[in-house]
Amino acid sequence: MRRTIGSSGLTVAPIGLGGMPMSIHGRPSEADALRTIHAALDAGMDLIDTADVYCLDDNDIGHNERLIAKALRERADTTGVVVATKGGLERPAGDWTTNGRPDHLRRACDKSLAALGVTQIQLYQLHAPDDDVPFADSVGALAELRADGKIAHIGLSNVSVEEIEIARAIVPIVSVQNRCNPFDRTAWTDGVVQHCTTHGIAFLPYSPVGGGRGKAKVATDATLLGVGQRHGVSPFQVALAWLLAKSPVMLPIPGASKVASAVDSAAAMKLTLTEADLAELDRAFPT
Repeated sequence: MRRTIGSSGLTVAPIGLGGMPMSIHGRPSEADALRTIHAALDAGMDLIDTADVYCLDDNDIGHNERLIAKALRERADTTGVVVATKGGLERPAGDWTTNGRPDHLRRACDKSLAALGVTQIQLYQLHAPDDDVPFADSVGALAELRADGKIAHIGLSNVSVEEIEIARAIVPIVSVQNRCNPFDRTAWTDGVVQHCTTHGIAFLPYSPVGGGRGKAKVATDATLLGVGQRHGVSPFQVALAWLLAKSPVMLPIPGASKVASAVDSAAAMKLTLTEADLAELDRAFPT
């Protein structure tokens, strides 16, 4: 049932919690967000994915990290909980911009350590390549942070197969996080999922049930609804279970800002799709 995050030795439940919806525009109250995190953990999720830029703007950097840290402080036992965060973006006036300069990544990592209240980040991911900075320089900065003991393991996000290989030539890479769901299958067509599967790199699909606007497509899709009705589950659970069945390195991280959403996503870990279900889903969503 549990899956390993690449070569890190860290084992987690196969579905984790994406923290972004709890900290961007339209976010819930802090009390509701904390209840959502606790509900996810109580339901068996023990991987939480966050980032320094899950916030409103540059004046709010680290909001989601601080929220997660507070939730974990409220629990008697956090053994086995893995918190993964990211650096490499900025939020000027609420925009999303890349900054992969090594000096920025070093500062961002230090701020994330403080926000999370830890001395070492278990999984630190480069949020996105920066077109104005050589990719190897950004990855090299993370390698230095790992050598300094500030991060234990390194992941990448929003990358190509070529970029994964550039990074692996510099430092071990344990995870890749790209957008992937039934309606966005680029991660298969560009070879990233297969590459991660072949090399034992965990693949963390973000927006696995469509993301903000995409959730409506999942909620109303005839195939997902039909399979869900046969099992008595939501179409979101079907989408997550389908991803899990596609590769042993899959670790979906659906976002949640409500208790009900987190609990529903976690329940997908108990859903076993039949061969007929999978064949039907593959016909509807060819990879």
